[in-house]
Amino acid sequence: CSKAYVELLQSHGIQISMTENGDPKENAVAERVNGILKEEWLNRETIESLEQGRERIAEIIGLYNKRRPHLSNSYLTPEEAHGQSGILKRQWKTYYKNKQDMYKNEEEGVSL
Repeated sequence: CSKAYVELLQSHGIQISMTENGDPKENAVAERVNGILKEEWLNRETIESLEQGRERIAEIIGLYNKRRPHLSNSYLTPEEAHGQSGILKRQWKTYYKNKQDMYKNEEEGVSL
């Protein structure tokens, strides 16, 4: 991030969080979730105040977790997937740093 951007955020009391190297690929899951929240909800709305923003984000997170089915969870909501027992079949891609790691987890699922 640019120094001016960081200073602007800090001057308004906004705490920032970044990956160690500033590379979005380092935290791809969080980047994906943030992109979904923006694209499906926030980019279509106007937030008038910090309080309204906080309330809306809390509401959107609830919708995301309780109402929005996810392909990566076999079309279950995150809440439904979390409530399952056993193995959730892996439906997502992982981009590995080297080819040896690529085949280690190919058929891997996630224990619930």
